[in-house]
Amino acid sequence: MRRAATLGLASALALAPLPGAFAPLALAPTPALAQDMFAPRMYVGDRVITRYEVEQRILFLKLLRAPGNPEEQALKGLIEDKLRLTEAKRLKITLSEKELTEGMNEFAARANLTADQLIVELQKIGIAAETFRDFVSAGLLWRKAVRQRYVGQVPVPEADIDKALAAAARPKALKVLVSELVIPAEPGQEDAVFAQAQDLARSIHSEAAFAEAARQYSASPTAPNGGRLDWLPLSNLPGQIAGQILALGPGDVSAPVAVPGAVVLFLLRSVAPDETAEPIKVNVTWAELLVPADDPARLASVKAAVDQCNDLYGQAKGLPADYMTMTTATMGEVPKDVGLELAKLDPGEISTALSRGSFKRLIMLCKREPVLETPPSRSNIREQLLNQKLESLANGYLEELRAAAIIREP
Repeated sequence: MRRAATLGLASALALAPLPGAFAPLALAPTPALAQDMFAPRMYVGDRVITRYEVEQRILFLKLLRAPGNPEEQALKGLIEDKLRLTEAKRLKITLSEKELTEGMNEFAARANLTADQLIVELQKIGIAAETFRDFVSAGLLWRKAVRQRYVGQVPVPEADIDKALAAAARPKALKVLVSELVIPAEPGQEDAVFAQAQDLARSIHSEAAFAEAARQYSASPTAPNGGRLDWLPLSNLPGQIAGQILALGPGDVSAPVAVPGAVVLFLLRSVAPDETAEPIKVNVTWAELLVPADDPARLASVKAAVDQCNDLYGQAKGLPADYMTMTTATMGEVPKDVGLELAKLDPGEISTALSRGSFKRLIMLCKREPVLETPPSRSNIREQLLNQKLESLANGYLEELRAAAIIREP
């Protein structure tokens, strides 16, 4: 079994601009494909997506164990990158070599690597340095484009900054009482589901209406109970989600939160001081074991046999190495779908709510530990709140570009 030493990469990729984690993989193009790898696979306006780019992205997605059909997701991601690059060119937005280098190092640092070290790791499994460079470049240019379009139009009230600073400065954290609505998003349906979630968020004006919508649409085990969760320490939640919830008033519904395979809405029911909570920042360690979804007896057997994370090593004996992982990260680095499940668990407890292909993901929380950090400045908080608002606006911006573009196969 492998311990996810490169977890920072996995978590960073799950945020932005990329999602995922390292896993052993061998994928080589067939001879026929190798002869024609630079032929066009798709046109996006006047830009070309080559077969080589698609194969590189497929390799990357398989490496990251990303959900969905690898080729479909590769094409979708590459189309979005071409749209981002075209818009940046139209706006005359460029990157300096220093900005690109800093962006690559910032991304790699999430895995405790430098950009050069990360490139070496990627090249070991056939991912070219140019692929990583282009991928980061598209994300950085898009960030600039979104800011150029919306900064100045997106207010960050001083009261919101005061609230976030007060929460960060508390010696004890907050706890929140929320309801969740988890709408599954099958590969290729992510945009439609996100739009559906936006419509629901706009139309729900009471806890009763949210509960009814959760019973109708949610795929979470909490759906029969109207999506209601018990009290959760705010520190248990991924940072992006915690920030959105903290900005809500009681009875408010959050903006849609995209997680792998789903889109989630939250309704805030109450907030209270948590005198027993850990500090706002925590590290979490969790174990994950893949169990065939069509073998409920095996799943029940594993759950009955384990009391702590190390017990899972015995259950994984004889399985491929990437069927069981042990991972440590700050909550800000944890993939949002995993973070939501971990937030509901105490050490030693298990969630089986998530899936990957034909497998159930048995997730066990091992431990939480405090992370002692310097309190954020007012400018840091302003930047965080602005980024949260820009993230939701960026999705609509990209859809506008997609609708206006001519996207075709050769």
